[in-house]
Amino acid sequence: MRSGITRRSGGVRREAVRIRRATARDAKRLTRLVRTSRAYEGPYAAMVAGYRVGPDYIEAHRVFAAVEPGSEQVLGFYSLVLQPPELDLLFVADDAQGLGVGRLLVGHLRGEAERAGLTGVRIVSHPPAEGFYRSVGARRTGTLAANPPAVMWDRPELLLPIT
Repeated sequence: MRSGITRRSGGVRREAVRIRRATARDAKRLTRLVRTSRAYEGPYAAMVAGYRVGPDYIEAHRVFAAVEPGSEQVLGFYSLVLQPPELDLLFVADDAQGLGVGRLLVGHLRGEAERAGLTGVRIVSHPPAEGFYRSVGARRTGTLAANPPAVMWDRPELLLPIT
């Protein structure tokens, strides 16, 4: 799938980005993307400090990566769980933020969800990402309470309609 991505100062072009199924060989790259995300600095750092996206996880779930052909640089990825329908992970590389990679991934997710016969996908959002999810059509349905020590803050719960 091609996208609408453009990076002005050398690098990503819209027509160059594609989404492909992640493979076990991507595990270290996806883990690094999660652990180094600036979105999880400060009080959120503990949540991803030891997080691992392993080959077993990639094999068990529908994990897709947005990549630059040629270099195969991972610009972002998502994981869709079908039962029950939920967006488990969605991360965009810090240097690809604001270029449309997240919207591209959500568009792809919608296609995957529709092909699987889903009518909606639950999203438990990182609090600072709620605005992004709402901007792509998700509706707030509630709040998931903090669950210390793993998660020390309440999180927005949303539903992304698939139609």
